[in-house]
Amino acid sequence: MPNIDKIYSVLKKEFEGFHLPVVDEVEAKFKDPFMILVTTILSARTKDTTTSQVIKTLFDVIKRPEDIDKYTVEEIEELIYPVGFYHSKARYLKKLPEVLFREFDGIIPDEIDEMLKLPGVGMKTANLVRAIAFKKPAICVDVHVHRISNRLGLVSTNTPYETEMALRKILPEKYWIYFNSYIVAFGQNLCTPRNPVCSKCPIYAECSRINVITKFKREG
Repeated sequence: MPNIDKIYSVLKKEFEGFHLPVVDEVEAKFKDPFMILVTTILSARTKDTTTSQVIKTLFDVIKRPEDIDKYTVEEIEELIYPVGFYHSKARYLKKLPEVLFREFDGIIPDEIDEMLKLPGVGMKTANLVRAIAFKKPAICVDVHVHRISNRLGLVSTNTPYETEMALRKILPEKYWIYFNSYIVAFGQNLCTPRNPVCSKCPIYAECSRINVITKFKREG
């Protein structure tokens, strides 16, 4: 088993020099749970570069849940294109204010079970928003966390859900909040799905599966 404490410590230090994942960028700039939630919904199955471009325009006109009511679904689609599945995401965003005000007085909840009541929010989104927006322990497993946790040998799993359950058992809770951010930044900058930059990897010595990467080439 790789040294989890060492891996976390090194990636925490490296994170300061990496280009931030888009959700972390939004948190650093706005520190607003609503904007973090919207960014997380839009970023699903979409490259960060695309999401980043979209929210630059989107957040010029939509800054609060109430702002969404000014737009039709078709207009929201135009605002968020070309994120992946923009038709579905536009419908989720259109419904968001209604559910927020009916269930939570317009305030983004910080508990997983409550967030799951919001349109377009699944476990991955809820975990990430809880960690990034509210700094509460949650393990968000996206393709980067699933791929790299297996690549390093921290877990041996077949699905993101299995990875989340396995990480809950071995990862100290004090690491949960920032684990996704550190791993995603690492995965976007060095430990890429194809042709990872092993020669510059700061945790190369801890990687127990450096020669078993083809299994994960289709992920990322």
